[in-house]
Amino acid sequence: MLQLGKAWRPVSLVRCKTTLIMGPPGGGKGTISKKLIKDFNFHHISTGDLLRTQVRLGTPQGLKAKSYMESGDLVPDELIIDMVLSKVEDISSSRVLLDGFPRTRVQAEALDKKKQVEIAINLAVPNEEIVRRTSSRWIHPGSGRTYAYDYNPPKEEGKDDETGESLIQRDDDKPAAVKARLQEYDNQTLPLLDYYKEKGCLRQFDGSDNPDLVAKDRRSDAIYASLKPFMQGSLG
Repeated sequence: MLQLGKAWRPVSLVRCKTTLIMGPPGGGKGTISKKLIKDFNFHHISTGDLLRTQVRLGTPQGLKAKSYMESGDLVPDELIIDMVLSKVEDISSSRVLLDGFPRTRVQAEALDKKKQVEIAINLAVPNEEIVRRTSSRWIHPGSGRTYAYDYNPPKEEGKDDETGESLIQRDDDKPAAVKARLQEYDNQTLPLLDYYKEKGCLRQFDGSDNPDLVAKDRRSDAIYASLKPFMQGSLG
């Protein structure tokens, strides 16, 4: 049983070069990453952002990735590895935060050959909570305004506050799609927790909802309240 907030053995903090942020899709990695970047001057690499940029620029890597993405297939490990590690090698910053990589053991082993992972942060959030969070989101297609029924509901059920037009739910936010992504995560990425536990660099933080903070749209504050002091002690 993993102990939240406990290091598995002393983490070497002197050479703190690469930090990972892990957790299920919809678990709050993006929000926590922004806080870490602001407070600790990390160079942030998001696999999702990197993929979208490469596709938009039409690079050879992007064109290859696009063909898989358009067919609904997973982008192969070797392509993701090449894309991310090329970016990592171009960075001069001593503090790198990887978000969304590695996702498989193959990717983790490839990263180990280039960079030593000093801290692997995992945001532990129950699957049922992720489904509830994500499936409560509805958007106004014309403006992109987003509503969440657990903390930011529309004034009128199913209607945009400003225009009165109907809200829609993205296909990716529907419960079946969310559950499918979580199943993929459980199969591919969850085993990496044991991988980094064995290396002594895994650090777990409870990402479950605090009802009072959710109501104020500040659910990430509870996680960061324990994560920030740990990072301050680790990074100096």
